[in-house]
Amino acid sequence: MRLCRFDENRLGVIEGDPSTALGASSLRDVTAALDVLPQVRYPLPTHDPLIANLPQVLARAKTIASSAPALSLADRRLLSPVANPGKIVAAPVNYQTHLDEVRADSNLHHNTAAHTVTIQTAGLFLKANSSLVGPGEGVIIRKPDRRTDHEVELCVVIGRTASQVSKADALDYVAGYTIGLDITIRGTEDRSFRKSVSRIRVNSICRSPSTASSARSRTRAG
Repeated sequence: MRLCRFDENRLGVIEGDPSTALGASSLRDVTAALDVLPQVRYPLPTHDPLIANLPQVLARAKTIASSAPALSLADRRLLSPVANPGKIVAAPVNYQTHLDEVRADSNLHHNTAAHTVTIQTAGLFLKANSSLVGPGEGVIIRKPDRRTDHEVELCVVIGRTASQVSKADALDYVAGYTIGLDITIRGTEDRSFRKSVSRIRVNSICRSPSTASSARSRTRAG
């Protein structure tokens, strides 16, 4: 099932062939499925309640989708599929060709040693949650005097609290997948600063995995 958030925080199920252009697709407004979410009070949870309760939301959405209003996707303002991520974890220089490109171009590495190391050395880094936007929200070029690049990324939505998870069990923690544009301002600063100011634009369509793990109880969402 392909979910999206649109307009004023409404929930939709995308219909049509996944291989066709999204502009030619339609969606069913299943916002009523959000009624299954537990009521929260301050202090608010540090995760996304929809992702944490995804099995219940999906079950309700499937029940009401056929009778829900059908809308043209092209006429909707798409938001990020995850409204309140607990954290955004990113992997730098995650393929060799890009690392070679950075090392060969001073406009990319800015003579900063930390920009030319492998992912095994650099490890992961965090982006600010406020840097997450959907395709209908746009990306602001904060520093037009500096080079701003974008990279297409596969984004994995984690649906359960995870720590020291084995490779064999990793997919049990995945709630869904989407596609994002990782936007980077080039410069000497730490990655978290250059990539948080410039935002990451995430496709509003989130596909839930067709594995047994998608039906398991999720206690927290990342």
